[in-house]
Amino acid sequence: MNQVSLPVAPVSSGAAPTPASRMPIVAIENMSFSYDGPLILENVNLALQERDFISIVGPNGGGKTTLLKLMLGLLNPSKGHIHIFGLPPAFARFRIGYVPQHIHLDLQFPVSVLDVVLMGRLGHGRAVGPYPRSDKAVAEKALAELGLFENHHRPFSALSGGQRQRALIARALTSHPDLLLLDEPTANLDMVSERELYELLRVLNQRLTVILVSHDLDFVSQYVRTLVYVKRTVIARPTSDLTAELIRELYQREQAPVHHDPHHPEKG
Repeated sequence: MNQVSLPVAPVSSGAAPTPASRMPIVAIENMSFSYDGPLILENVNLALQERDFISIVGPNGGGKTTLLKLMLGLLNPSKGHIHIFGLPPAFARFRIGYVPQHIHLDLQFPVSVLDVVLMGRLGHGRAVGPYPRSDKAVAEKALAELGLFENHHRPFSALSGGQRQRALIARALTSHPDLLLLDEPTANLDMVSERELYELLRVLNQRLTVILVSHDLDFVSQYVRTLVYVKRTVIARPTSDLTAELIRELYQREQAPVHHDPHHPEKG
């Protein structure tokens, strides 16, 4: 695909206009990154504002997941700068909730839904030993908010795919984040569960900023306010600017709904 020659438009600021003097919660300047080889991301400039609802979209290998990992501080830029809440990402993690694409958990292991959600409290001043009552209260509140409290003692493996994703979001919420990052949260979900998850994220967006990685531009654009298209570099556009012509220019073809293929996971 040829390089898209579109200007980077100002990113929408969510429910209310954001004063120009207000610092964006994600600020990336002239950033490039490589895994000791060809550049995965090059000269990325991006500013995302508080309470926005953002989807990172683009082709496989374009750098979507890499960009998310840079925001988390799991990777460091090869060049340029990235700040989250005005801080290097590693120092801003206490304000970030993260839902990974793949959970490294043996579903045969007898762990309850509450146990999985309580994992989100690790590193929050807890000493060795049982979780204190306060941590359990936080986890139970998160489960109730996501409609899973009645399942809190069930095995995690007994949940449906959509319920597991909600439990993982509850786990992320136990750290009381201001920014929620999700990597392909609707992968392998049916259309009903996918829609329910987006509706849930729309409610959560009333109090925190949501950034998710998705392959499904057609579906996700019905919910988010800002699209960040990633293919080595970055183009940010409000979804209000999204037209069939722009989609064709981005993808160089007519865009049918693009759903995640579990047999071909994205690299980068």
